[in-house]
Amino acid sequence: MTTLVFVRRFLTDYLRNPVNLLLLAVVPAVFVVVVAGSMADAAKLLGGPGGAAVQTATAGWAAAFLAGIAMYFQTAATRDTDRRVVIAGLPATRLVAARLATGLALALFAAAVAVAALAFRTGIDAPVRVAAGTAMFAVIYLAIGTVVGATVPNPVNGTILVLFVWILDVFFGPAMGARDWAATRGLPTHFVTLWMVDLPSGHAGRIGDLGWALTWTVGALATAWALAAARTRTARSRSHHARPGGVAAQLAAASHAAWRDARRNRALWVLFVAVPVVFIITADIVTPNQPILVTVTEYGRHLARSFAMPQVHGATMAPIAIASLAALVGLFAMLDSRHGDRRAALAGLRPGALLSARLGVLAVAALAATAVSLAATALVFDAARWPTYAAANVLIAFTYALIGALLAPIFGRVGGVFIAFLLPFLDIGIVQSPMLNPEPTTLSRLLPGYGGSRILLDGALTTHFDETRPLLIGLTWLTVLALTVALAYRHTTRPARGR
Repeated sequence: MTTLVFVRRFLTDYLRNPVNLLLLAVVPAVFVVVVAGSMADAAKLLGGPGGAAVQTATAGWAAAFLAGIAMYFQTAATRDTDRRVVIAGLPATRLVAARLATGLALALFAAAVAVAALAFRTGIDAPVRVAAGTAMFAVIYLAIGTVVGATVPNPVNGTILVLFVWILDVFFGPAMGARDWAATRGLPTHFVTLWMVDLPSGHAGRIGDLGWALTWTVGALATAWALAAARTRTARSRSHHARPGGVAAQLAAASHAAWRDARRNRALWVLFVAVPVVFIITADIVTPNQPILVTVTEYGRHLARSFAMPQVHGATMAPIAIASLAALVGLFAMLDSRHGDRRAALAGLRPGALLSARLGVLAVAALAATAVSLAATALVFDAARWPTYAAANVLIAFTYALIGALLAPIFGRVGGVFIAFLLPFLDIGIVQSPMLNPEPTTLSRLLPGYGGSRILLDGALTTHFDETRPLLIGLTWLTVLALTVALAYRHTTRPARGR
């Protein structure tokens, strides 16, 4: 009964932000209904099975994404609270059971929505297999979220790490074309995917694909339980050093304080190197060397030209990684600094100085992600005009860093992470992709990544600049977003006036 009470309390706390519940329903629907067709087309281009196999797998991907992120925050954001509850007398096993049961309830809800969306969109030939496979996806990523949450308390590092594992698992898994690639057989849902979409691996041995899928599921859950239990049993918490700098120091050097705070998070900079490098280079390795038609503008003329698929894929990998990283950093830079900056403003520091410091950190983080991504891209791709290509990536980085900053006060941590990943994935990775849409669509012109994406392709594939209109659209987006961030920041940091 005690465990059930805590589960109910944990779910109530999660649902205090109604956006969380909304996204638990919307994200699976978007993956399965909106994105599934494009993902199937992309998988076919990359040599995967495409068609129904990929569309079926999207239900599992959606459930995994939601379960991993939700459980990360259930674990990382409650460390001190859970320790106090254990010290107060609640057995650690009950608290761990309550946390995992809460995450499981959220994961199964997301899985149910994903399966329902799949049934609505295409129908399900093997409902038991698909439902069981989707549930295994959710449980495995429930465990991944728990493991990362127990070991990586910083929300930026933790969410990027969970997303990094998820991206590798999805885009380099068997449904997307790496079925026979030995290096991907250790991915968490490799065998779950093969069994769920009924693609026998041929390398599972006597235990079979289902046997390995169940082994991964049970093993992941056991690991999550062990780490969560160890986390709550540690009654002695480490001492937290107070952040240096009082009111006078903040008044004198807001920018210095912001930079010092950013430099403390060394793991973030490591992830900024690892994520683009692994993502871009691995994507190039699995891309088949086949021709693809892309519409480009050369000297004012729209031409359909044939390019090698690795060349086009290599050009478009960098902005996806850059946009996602920039959006996440923008989200947490504003979210985690909001209360401290409000106190600094109350002490007399002008919001303009605070905002300049925060935007400076965002700009350098975005430029760092861009520089690393361009360096990784240069190993697998040679742009026709590197300065134009690099400038387009910088434009996309700044645009999504500002979008991430706007997400913070609206969606909070959990909902903000979902949107910070989902929006650049849909915009840059799907709608603006020249592999899926050889010509710009009406929808692509309405999204913030349009200007940067068109300039990027122009610099990557042509020898003359012909994208003045997209450049103006991109700069307009950037200006409007910057002004909106400034207004929102001044509103959130403005000291409350006494009545």
